[in-house]
Amino acid sequence: MLVHKLRLQRGWSQEQLADLSGLSVRTIQRIERGGGASVESLKALAAVFEVDLHQLRQEVDMPAAPQSPAPPAVPSSAPAAADRPPSSIAAPAEPPPDSRAAPMPADETLILAQVRRIRSFYGHLARYVLIVGGLAILNAFQSPGHWWVLWVAAGWGIGLVAHGLRAFDRMPFLGADWERRQVEKRLKRSL
Repeated sequence: MLVHKLRLQRGWSQEQLADLSGLSVRTIQRIERGGGASVESLKALAAVFEVDLHQLRQEVDMPAAPQSPAPPAVPSSAPAAADRPPSSIAAPAEPPPDSRAAPMPADETLILAQVRRIRSFYGHLARYVLIVGGLAILNAFQSPGHWWVLWVAAGWGIGLVAHGLRAFDRMPFLGADWERRQVEKRLKRSL
């Protein structure tokens, strides 16, 4: 429930949290339902939420792992700076601190994810226009008296509109804000 609460406090959807953490949406859903989580998943979530890993480990029901020194950080899509154990000895293969890339801020990651969703929508729109246009031409030559292509265009068009609303964050219902408002309404306080 802590992951769910932290996500709602920030007003993020499960998809946005998945984009920020580099985890899949199904993994986020499983963790929020109280399912098990790997240490790597918890590290990614702790880095995104900027909380201590031990705080998340206490919440998620995991078998106690023996405490051993953490392996060197491996670059991944999740911010890795928070995952590195403090160390006074630098490995010779590690680049100097000045040359390391800083983790991308959460707002930039969310904007990048939104731009990817918009690009995906435009690709979907182009496929719709090409395929429905081709089917309309085929329909005009094969059976001009019966315009069956309208059923294809209408059905696919509904999905295209839903994709566009989601890509441009215009979904008027059941989004992250709606979810946060519902939780606050039932708690009778803000998160």
